[in-house]
Amino acid sequence: MVDCRVRAYGLAAVVFFVDRLTKSLIEAHVSIFDVHTVIPGFFDIVHSQNRGVAFGLMNDSTSAWRTVVLVVFSAAALVLVAGLLWRAARLDRWTVTGLALVLGGAAGNLFDRIVWGRVTDFLEFYIRDLHWPTFNVADSCIVIGSCMLLLELLKSKRQPAQT
Repeated sequence: MVDCRVRAYGLAAVVFFVDRLTKSLIEAHVSIFDVHTVIPGFFDIVHSQNRGVAFGLMNDSTSAWRTVVLVVFSAAALVLVAGLLWRAARLDRWTVTGLALVLGGAAGNLFDRIVWGRVTDFLEFYIRDLHWPTFNVADSCIVIGSCMLLLELLKSKRQPAQT
């Protein structure tokens, strides 16, 4: 039981540290005005600051409560996911991995929001004029983890044989 928890929280910690490392590198080496093309017409590295939630929602809000509300809801979600992971021994591998990815990503973005009041995004994908909202490693892990949880939820469960 403890070993399963250690692996789950360990994966969340790795996600958190990789997220912090990549954001620190971007903040130190890429200005807000820089665009580093990785795959022309498809993928750039940029430096964007998001004061809102996912995909820039609420980014333009001028409310003094925006950051407080986002921190409170994020912290509550973090506590919920950490609590679910505490029962990792009772969960299947996909669920544990999905929850760990969500926990690490949420912790990375929550850290940014608490310390700086914003989240650094830097991965920009696009095709011509169609741009996906800029995101970061934490966002990627949250989406991947959520998809894993959804797939596990949709997967048909074996029913015990009736005797």
